[in-house]
Amino acid sequence: MREPSVDLDVRELSTGDLVARLGEQVSVLVRDELALAKAELRDKGRAAGLGAAFGGVAGVLAWFAVAALMIAAIAAFALVMPVWAAALVVAGILLVVAGICAVIGIGKVKRAVPPVPEQAIDSIGQDVAAVKEGAHR
Repeated sequence: MREPSVDLDVRELSTGDLVARLGEQVSVLVRDELALAKAELRDKGRAAGLGAAFGGVAGVLAWFAVAALMIAAIAAFALVMPVWAAALVVAGILLVVAGICAVIGIGKVKRAVPPVPEQAIDSIGQDVAAVKEGAHR
C-alpha cells in the first residue's frame, strides 16, 4: 500500500489545497480497498478450486468402492433370494442413501461462506467511520 504524504502542520494549507489533498487521499484509499478485495477473492477462489479438485478425486474413488460393495451385497443377498430380487433390494437401499446424502449436501451448500471480501468490507466500514468522525471535528 502507498502511504499518502502527510505534512506536520496542515493548518498552513489553503482550503483548496486541503480539498485537493482529500481527493488524492480518497482516490488512493479506494484503489487500495479495491486491491484488497481482489486479492481476498483471488485467494478464496484458489482455495475453493483446490477443494473441488480433491472432492472430485474422492468422488471417483468412492464410485468404484461403492460399485464393489454393491456387487458384494447383491452376491450376499443372492444366497437367500433370486439374483434379480437381490439387485432390486440393493438398488433401493442405495437410492435411500443417495437421497439422504443429497439433503445433507444441499444443507452444507446453503451454509457455505459466500465469496465476499469480508476484510475489505470491514476496512471500508472503518474508513467511513473515520471520515464521519473527522467531519464532525
